[in-house]
Amino acid sequence: MEPIKQITSIIAPLNNKNVDTDQIISKEFLKRIERTGFGKYLFYHWRYNEDGSVNEAFVLNNPQFASAKILVADENFGCGSSREHAPWAILDYGFRVVIAPSFADIFYNNCFKNGILPIKLPQDVVNDYLARGNRGLTLAVDLVTQTVTDEEGKMVHFDIDEYYRNMLLEGLDEIGLTIQYDDAISAYEARPKPY
Repeated sequence: MEPIKQITSIIAPLNNKNVDTDQIISKEFLKRIERTGFGKYLFYHWRYNEDGSVNEAFVLNNPQFASAKILVADENFGCGSSREHAPWAILDYGFRVVIAPSFADIFYNNCFKNGILPIKLPQDVVNDYLARGNRGLTLAVDLVTQTVTDEEGKMVHFDIDEYYRNMLLEGLDEIGLTIQYDDAISAYEARPKPY
């Protein structure tokens, strides 16, 4: 995984509550087992009309947000089924940070395991970001200091479990964390067996 320390980016404001994993990545795109290639299907049924044409009204189809690395959404983001394809699609699309007032637990944990920083902020702060987002709001996210700062210099602190914080700072998933102890594991395995 690629480490996350500081990310400064325009936000993509997704002003929807209860965005479930089927809206993030619809079931018909779950036939692949690779973790890549899902970005083109992110929010597919919102990004495209039934005839396959681009839905110009959907926020991610606005060229202003094409380079956004920060997605800001409303409460209960990632609810629904536990499909890990949802964070795969978000990451493959280019988002490294998702900010919302609340997340579904399984989705929240899957983000960390796949190199995405999910940040829980108070509803009023998220409402402010969403309201200013359509005008092109840029945020600076600093995982080292655990802060989000807007263009006016308003800084908000966020909490994160130290275990997940270190994973993201080091760019390690759970397998990578285990491999750090390879010498100790090998030494344990090399011990004489008592039987």
